Amino acid sequence: MTGGGPFAALLDGGVRLHLQHGPIDLIIGADAQTATGRQRAFAAAAARFDGLLAELVAELPLLRAGVTPALPAPQGPIACRMHAAVRPHARDGFITCMAAVAGAVADEILAAMTVAAPLSRAYVNNGGDIAIHLAPGARFTSAMAGLDGRDLGRIRLAAGDGIRGIATSGAGGRSFSLGIADSVTVLARTAAEADAAATMIANAVDLPDHPGIRRERACDLQPDSDLGARRVVTRVPPLAPHDITRALDAGAAHAQGLLARGLIAGAALFLQGKTRLAGDGFTGLVQIDEVAHAQGRGAQAAACA
Repeated sequence: MTGGGPFAALLDGGVRLHLQHGPIDLIIGADAQTATGRQRAFAAAAARFDGLLAELVAELPLLRAGVTPALPAPQGPIACRMHAAVRPHARDGFITCMAAVAGAVADEILAAMTVAAPLSRAYVNNGGDIAIHLAPGARFTSAMAGLDGRDLGRIRLAAGDGIRGIATSGAGGRSFSLGIADSVTVLARTAAEADAAATMIANAVDLPDHPGIRRERACDLQPDSDLGARRVVTRVPPLAPHDITRALDAGAAHAQGLLARGLIAGAALFLQGKTRLAGDGFTGLVQIDEVAHAQGRGAQAAACA
């Protein structure tokens, strides 16, 4: 980075683009329908990225507030994406617009790319939360990997599936979680919608009264956390099989509720070597290697060819 501003670099001989500014770190890929399409798409992504962080910071107090009917709607285009994605979840518990920030940023950059050039396939990967564009006939594969690099399986999408967002949340990830899931990966119509849903499902994978689970106030760990004094999970001990089942049951029940409301297409829940899939569509789209993730801690979606 130069002077603290946005950083941009081409990767793999110009096939991928890396954009980074502050906490936002994007890996972008595009397959174009014309010879110069990829270059135009990457240029549009970089142009939209310039000033994006400042746009979010301008509304940060509102974006960190709990979403309620009385809360004013934000104004910026990315903030509006965040608000639209989290608003359906407000009836289920505390949530702020920040629950969808990574996915909303990915959606916004992808939208700029698809306007700039005809693309057969493209993705914007924001730390594992991925916005996807697929033209008719195109396909996309995403690997799910544990934080230790273990292979958790593959998600294979086709244009006709209508799934354009993948997001992962959990106690093993880069953000605080109210639940104990190693990870929860969600498929949805947009990355912002997947991001918000993954947060809420991961929160629901929990054992509130388990004495061995360590929790601390979010504000003590990060003074400006949008979670305030809510207690977030900082340590999960090895759990008994029946406790793992009970926690996954709670998360799967929440996921099923979101499926019934049409908010997600599916979810994969991981906790200490056990997996729970929610949604018939997800079961048909993902291949899970039970042995590979037996010791995994968390999952990070990574775009594949």
